[in-house]
Amino acid sequence: MMSRMSTLASGVGLVALVASGLGAPAAVAQAPAKAAPAPSVKIMQPKQGATVAGTMVDVVLEAQGVEIAPAAEHRAGTAHHHLFLDTDLTAADVAIPVGMPGIVHLGKGQSKYIFEGVAPGPHRLIALLADPNHVPLKPLAADTVRFTVKP
Repeated sequence: MMSRMSTLASGVGLVALVASGLGAPAAVAQAPAKAAPAPSVKIMQPKQGATVAGTMVDVVLEAQGVEIAPAAEHRAGTAHHHLFLDTDLTAADVAIPVGMPGIVHLGKGQSKYIFEGVAPGPHRLIALLADPNHVPLKPLAADTVRFTVKP
């Protein structure tokens, strides 16, 4: 009877050790961490196919998977918006040029912009995220909408 009681007590002690982690193997398999989603940008306004009345075009942007911050802060892991109105994207591996017609840098971390004096007719708007050095993020984070301006 005594040997049965000590066997039972030993088993209870072993269960307690394992439950506390002291008897657990050193390398325990864990579920792999989910990778963060790749940064992305969406043009919320104007909507795809919209007709805009007048020559002012309000642009509203939304970013996911990255913090939008002023370029001047030069913080790793942040980005800021660039707009290309009726202009093709520049090379993906160099800084987006400043002072080019049709390219707007929102380097203060803004997510809204108003184009003024937009000519009547069809237009294409591309939003692009870039790092603090104005180099497009990789993979490319861009969105495009087409809209029409009616006077």
